[in-house]
Amino acid sequence: MPRLVYMALIGLSLIWGGSFYFVKVLLHDFGPATIAFLRSSAGLVTVTLIMLVLGKPFGFRTIPWVRMAVMATINTAIPWSLIALSETRLTSSMASILNATTPVWTIIVGILLFGQRSSRSQWLGIAAASVGVVLLVGYEPGAVGSVNLVGFLCMLGATLCYAVGSQLSKRLLGGFSMYQITFGTLISAMVVSGGVAFSTESIALSDLVTSTNLLMIIGLGVFGSGIAYILFYYMVQQGSAEFATMVTYLVPCTALIWGYTLLGESIAWNMVAGLVIILGGVYVAGRKRAEERAH
Repeated sequence: MPRLVYMALIGLSLIWGGSFYFVKVLLHDFGPATIAFLRSSAGLVTVTLIMLVLGKPFGFRTIPWVRMAVMATINTAIPWSLIALSETRLTSSMASILNATTPVWTIIVGILLFGQRSSRSQWLGIAAASVGVVLLVGYEPGAVGSVNLVGFLCMLGATLCYAVGSQLSKRLLGGFSMYQITFGTLISAMVVSGGVAFSTESIALSDLVTSTNLLMIIGLGVFGSGIAYILFYYMVQQGSAEFATMVTYLVPCTALIWGYTLLGESIAWNMVAGLVIILGGVYVAGRKRAEERAH
């Protein structure tokens, strides 16, 4: 697997590590669907500008918009709304940790719905990364019972949507560049989430122009959606859907890094040990495709 894929994985995890915090702040003034709409809108503006500067074709007439809309709804509009809804009942750190179940769902969905085979090294990598997440969190066993059930199920529903959506993107949108897929995904997600937001939630213009909310929207939309989705679909195309979703294992790690650098939070030994184990698990699981090509 190309080294650039691993670099994209690290970069994406750094970007998405702060997205749960951005969502938490925006929930003070906006509903879940509105946040998904603002996120996809800002991301769409970003990827459009990038494509114009780089001279990348948009492919308006060639993109299969029905398939694109289905994939974008499952992989973007629904999970983004569910994540925001879950954070009305869960802490942002807990939401990011539950988000780390995405690779497991992706493998299961691939096996059950798409007839995909998995390797021993892939499962070993998943198991190692799971141990790393548990070590990283350092929660007491009794703490699980205190998790809000609705928030817990919303977050797991979001990860299941990610799993199905990433598998669909690999199969339904072959032949299109990562820029075109990102552009089509965000414009479709904007329409779907916007339709729900404007019909079920109230949006105050005064809340949009506050300095705090503008910074959160830029962080969540420009970086967490526009740039991040280009990196994500690059990993899907150059690697695999399973490897791309491994980024969710690194998100709790990068959340710790942001907390240390921006908030001065301390980092304990179990956090460092968990980070090392997670990175090792990601590498082992990512070797699956390279081994297949070698044979």
